[in-house]
Amino acid sequence: MTAPDAPRLIDVHAHFVTESYIRQARAAGHERPDGMPGWPTWSPAAHLDLMDRCGIGTAMLSLSSPGVHFGDDAAARRLAREVNEESARVVREHPGRFGLFASLPLPDVDGALDEIAYAFDTLGADGVVLESNTHGVYLGDARLEPVFAELARRDAVVFLHPTSPVCWEQSALGRPRPMVEFIFDTARTVTDLLFAGTLERHPDLKVVVPHCGGALPVLADRVNGFMRLFSPEDQGTPDVIAHLRRLHYDLAGTPFPRQVPALLNLVDPDRLLYGSDYCWTPPAAAEAHVASVDAAQVPATMTGAVPGTVTGAVPGAVPGESVTWRSLTTANAQRLLPRLAAR
Repeated sequence: MTAPDAPRLIDVHAHFVTESYIRQARAAGHERPDGMPGWPTWSPAAHLDLMDRCGIGTAMLSLSSPGVHFGDDAAARRLAREVNEESARVVREHPGRFGLFASLPLPDVDGALDEIAYAFDTLGADGVVLESNTHGVYLGDARLEPVFAELARRDAVVFLHPTSPVCWEQSALGRPRPMVEFIFDTARTVTDLLFAGTLERHPDLKVVVPHCGGALPVLADRVNGFMRLFSPEDQGTPDVIAHLRRLHYDLAGTPFPRQVPALLNLVDPDRLLYGSDYCWTPPAAAEAHVASVDAAQVPATMTGAVPGTVTGAVPGAVPGESVTWRSLTTANAQRLLPRLAAR
């Protein structure tokens, strides 16, 4: 049980499903989505119950893999609009408890631009969720540049979410794709954004990378070396590490004891956010995940002479103030999503 005076978490990696969405996904062949045994159940009431048990103040709702595009642009547009309107209704009915990362019907660029306008201007979305690839179109694809230009113009939060790679039939070896394939597809699509220059062209994009960055923390120097080796001389020397340090990273999955220390070798602590991965993570596992975050010690490099107090290593913190992963990630989320600070 969370202490009553503990900060209430902001969950940037929280999912929902609807009966209509599951029915349409199954009709498109996703009976066992991404190799998982089946579909989860979800309701606002069950989600709120979990949030109250775990001390989560606000959960940002997004649709997980396999997204909304099952092969037909028109159907994908209709489904994106349907799930966005449904999640926006939940946000309205539970003020302050939920936010919305809207789904887009990529790789249909025109449909995505229409949905961006509707999601932000009519539904009041807090950001968008983008799958790591859609039918093999990764996020650095030149065809998607108008989408990123519009998101940058709107100063939008862009939450990335992994999905199965196109080669999963061979690479997954019959095992659930979220175990390993998701981790590498996250790294693959962020690397694609780097090589395509998308992050260079839009340096102020507020990108959230899931699962502690997937494989990125251990691959960052390798990617950096290859980019320096193969970049045209007239384009200067790209700095992959600088780009990656500007992104945000959630703690969904298995952050402790090994992933967070690796991530902190790449980024500063002000880039870390809390994420539960509920409802795809079952309630008992989600509660255990929160408990692991609350039990984890803040690294000594981030604390002062008095254990548990902040130094200047934590941007925005007051020296001598008590710090936990809960307080740190909540403050970071409020800076990223300032509307939540006022809720």
